[in-house]
Amino acid sequence: MRFYTQQHAFYCGVDLHAKTMHVCVVNQAGETLVHRNLPTRPDLFLNAIGLYRQQLVVGVECMFAWYWLADLCARENIPFVLGHALYMKAIHGGKTKNDKIDSQKIALLLRGGMMPMAYAYPNAMRATRDLLRRRMLLMHVRSEALAHNTNTVTQYNLPQLTKKLSFAANRQGVAEQFPDESVRRAVQVDLSLIVHIDEQLQAVELYLVRHAKVDNPLTYQLLQTVPGIGKILALVLLYEIHDIGRFADVGKFASYCRLVRCAHESAGKKTLAKGKKIGNANLKWAFSEAACLMLRELPQAQSLVARKEKKFGKAKALSILAAKIGRGVYWMLKRKEAFDVNRFFNH
Repeated sequence: MRFYTQQHAFYCGVDLHAKTMHVCVVNQAGETLVHRNLPTRPDLFLNAIGLYRQQLVVGVECMFAWYWLADLCARENIPFVLGHALYMKAIHGGKTKNDKIDSQKIALLLRGGMMPMAYAYPNAMRATRDLLRRRMLLMHVRSEALAHNTNTVTQYNLPQLTKKLSFAANRQGVAEQFPDESVRRAVQVDLSLIVHIDEQLQAVELYLVRHAKVDNPLTYQLLQTVPGIGKILALVLLYEIHDIGRFADVGKFASYCRLVRCAHESAGKKTLAKGKKIGNANLKWAFSEAACLMLRELPQAQSLVARKEKKFGKAKALSILAAKIGRGVYWMLKRKEAFDVNRFFNH
C-alpha cells in the first residue's frame, strides 16, 4: 500500500457525496481553517479553498462520484489524492461518525502522510474503460437469460437442449416446445433480450477495438501475442492496467490483480487472511480466463497444470498458471516484447 507523503502548507479533506460535500482545510499545525458543507458545485468548492489553493492538496475517499472533482483539480493544477476506501479504516472507526468528522479525518491523514492511495485513473481513457465495464454487465445479463432458458427446460422436464443457445441459429423453435402460453412468453422475452444484447455487444466491441488502436496500439498488439488472450481479454487488460509503469515491481502488480494470497502475520503466527477484495476484480477475471484458454492451445500449459494438480489440486493449479501469465504480461509490457513460449515456461 502506498501512502501520500508529500508536504504542503494546507491539506483539504472532502467527504464527497452525490449532491453534497463536506470540505475541511487544515494547515501544517493541524488547525482547522475551513469546515463547510456545500452542494457539489465546482464554483463553490473553488471559492471555499480560494485563499489556500496555491499550496493545497485535495484528498477524497474513492467512491462513485470522484471523477468530476479529480478533473476539476487537474484543470486548476491542484494536487489530488484518491484515498483507497478499503484501507481508510481511520475514517470509519470512532463512536461518532458524520460528514464533518470524516472530512477532517481525511485532511489529517493527508497531513500526517498516512493517506492510503488508490489509482486516480486519468480522464483520457477513463470513459472508455467504463464503457468496457458496461460491456461486461451486458455479458452477465446475456448469460443469465441463456441460463434461464436452459433451466426452464429442466423445470418442465422437457428433452434437454442438444445445441448451445448462445448461437442464434440454435434458438429456433425453443419457445414453441412449451405447452403453457405464459412459459412460452417468458422464454420469448429472454430470447428477444439476447438478440438485442448481441446487437449492442457487436457495436460496443467494434467501438472499443477502434479506440484501443488509437489509445495504445502497441500494448493492444502485444497482449494478443499471449496464447489465450484474444481481443476482448486484451481490451480488459489494456484499460484496467492503463500504465504498467505505475507498478514498482511484479509483486505489486500481481497483488493488484488478486493473483497472490493475502499474508497476515503477527508474533510469528499466521492468521486467517483478510483483504481478498483488495485489488482489481476485472484483472483477476481476465487472467483466470486467459489461463483456461491457454490450456486449450499449449501442451506446455497442460503439462504445467497436470504437475501442479497432483500436488495442489486443479483449482490451485489453474490459479498458479493465471499468476504465471500475470507475471509474464508484466514483463512483456515493461520490456515491450511479444510473448515468447519457451522463455515463459522456462522460468
